[in-house]
Amino acid sequence: MMAIAKASLTAIFKSPQAVFFSLFFPIVLIVIFGGLGGGKGISLDVAFDSNSDTTNEVYKQIMQSPYFDVHRGTEAEKQDLLKKGRITAIIEIHKKTGDSITGYDVHLKSTSASVKDLGVLQTFLKEYISGIDRGMGIISKSYATISAEQIPGRIYRSIDFYLPGMLGFSLMGSAVFGVAFVFFSLRETLVLKRMYATPIRRGYIVMGESIGRIIFQLATAIVLILFGKFFYHFTLANGWVTFAELMALSFIGVVLFMGFGFVISSMAKNQNVIPIYANLFMFPQYFLSGTFFPRSALPAGVQPILKYLPLTALNDAMRKVSFEGLHIWNVSSEIIIMLAWCVIIYVIAIKVFKWD
Repeated sequence: MMAIAKASLTAIFKSPQAVFFSLFFPIVLIVIFGGLGGGKGISLDVAFDSNSDTTNEVYKQIMQSPYFDVHRGTEAEKQDLLKKGRITAIIEIHKKTGDSITGYDVHLKSTSASVKDLGVLQTFLKEYISGIDRGMGIISKSYATISAEQIPGRIYRSIDFYLPGMLGFSLMGSAVFGVAFVFFSLRETLVLKRMYATPIRRGYIVMGESIGRIIFQLATAIVLILFGKFFYHFTLANGWVTFAELMALSFIGVVLFMGFGFVISSMAKNQNVIPIYANLFMFPQYFLSGTFFPRSALPAGVQPILKYLPLTALNDAMRKVSFEGLHIWNVSSEIIIMLAWCVIIYVIAIKVFKWD
């Protein structure tokens, strides 16, 4: 088994295509996205302070607006979401002393994690207040003023969103394509059949090839994480602990996506259909699983479905661990989704796998 693993790993490193698509192509994307000035995209997730006045027109406008997603919960939960960058601001609206109709203050509490989105939020609020002024015929002074406060929080950079997505992109692409092409080629050239005839156990043949693929993919994951860390200040919230947990998630991801490669290699009648089958599985996930842009930009009706995609679970878990500082046991729901997919896909792989 170890001899097969060593031979497999050597063959992978000698393959220009494998090295390019697993390592250099994701690095190019990291350079492109990491150099962008934007953050994680427009997000108008907000929460209201429990002491906020709820009888005013600004509150009603926000609650009725399709551009705002208002989060509820305890004050501690709201503060936690704010510090992690999951919401743009906590809004407190209160009436100024002595004013009868006008004179509300809209106070925005934000952190450095959402500072880029704060400007978008303020623009929307100013438009709402201007509309209220026109509707009420207020000329001398505005219905409400806006004030802002920033509390300590992690700096959220674009790389903190994009690098986990690029990791998922690399792991999925290399695992699916690599396994599918390698095992189809071994089967087509009868090498797999000859191995099957040797005293080595069948499971060790598959495991040997798989170990080589896993080592290669984890090596590329290490390079990508360190590249993002030292060149673009990618956030590892808990230092080396976070790094180790990202590697554990990468391992689960590689094993999962390799299962799809096994299925595709067995279903394919010739090499020409492998890219078709692989892309039918991968491309929808690249654009629906939050790889290149936030899933919040997609219609709300499909969100409950998208969260159960394997790449969505991997991307979400990596972002929660890397930036928010959560640990493996805090992302159990995402891990359960990936493990469930592992069970399903390997049951199918065992049923359809062919030696000749």
